[in-house]
Amino acid sequence: MSNTYKSAGVDKEEGYQTVSKIKKAVSETHNQNVLNGIGSFGAFYQLSGYKNPVLVSGTDGVGTKLRIALDVKKYDTVGIDCFAMCANDILCHGAKPLFFLDYLACGKLDSDIAAEIVGGIAAACKETGTALIGGETAEMPGMYQIGDYDVAGFCVGVVEKDEIIDGSKIKEGQSIIGLASSGFHSNGFSLVRKIFQNFNQDFEGKPLWETLLVPTKLYQNDISKISEKVKLSGIAHITGGGLIENVPRIMPDGLSAVIEKSKINVPSVMKELMKKGGIAENEMFGTFNMGVGMVVICDQSDAQTILDLIPDSSLIGKVEKGEEKIILK
Repeated sequence: MSNTYKSAGVDKEEGYQTVSKIKKAVSETHNQNVLNGIGSFGAFYQLSGYKNPVLVSGTDGVGTKLRIALDVKKYDTVGIDCFAMCANDILCHGAKPLFFLDYLACGKLDSDIAAEIVGGIAAACKETGTALIGGETAEMPGMYQIGDYDVAGFCVGVVEKDEIIDGSKIKEGQSIIGLASSGFHSNGFSLVRKIFQNFNQDFEGKPLWETLLVPTKLYQNDISKISEKVKLSGIAHITGGGLIENVPRIMPDGLSAVIEKSKINVPSVMKELMKKGGIAENEMFGTFNMGVGMVVICDQSDAQTILDLIPDSSLIGKVEKGEEKIILK
């Protein structure tokens, strides 16, 4: 018997099947700016309708949250996580996501599983008006165990140069508003998995994994709605490192984000993790979003407008003079 690529563990036919299964979902995310379809060496996207456009890009993955999805064989939400982690980042600068590319790696490709993962990415793209214009599926026996998958993505957005949000306009007296998260999002899962070792255990009347796999919230529509009414001075995506590490990234020198922990609605699953693992509160706030997935900073006079526009938002603090860029009290 002669050696073939298939005998080495790579099944090209399964790759073709994957493309076939995702083609419809992917094409539904395309608009008039996408100039070619699946199959080219590169994807073309034309910019139109901007005076002085600046491209903003971001890349990220899903992390070890994938381990839970793979173990319970639920693959349709982690693609949403992948997209959201990238798109929410560029949103912090006022950029509207234009297009997205994904990278899926595995030990042995199963076209049904791959189609579910990419289907989640396509659904998130469709919800935010983003075109899924390209991707790569890599079957790498010997690098990944059979049944294991990794997924990452790359997002490009656009913002007018004079509308870039970078935190430089944050000033003393402004309000800090938290937009609620949908759970752990896609950060801190190595600690989550260390403490919660049985994903099938009951939590609030359903298997724990259902709560853990709730996908990262997409903030595009909320930020778009806010920006129509209010001029934001700063936006921070609360990912790994929690409020403690991410809010300081947008704070100018000499100003401090003073946040009241009592104003934050911490999800019950995070309280359970803290209790079960004996985790210190400071460690929790320095690892997880603690119920705040996005922070926006605005003039005090605009705070109520945001609170009225976004039901799951809350006033959690204010900007004061100070050398420490964040104070949790």
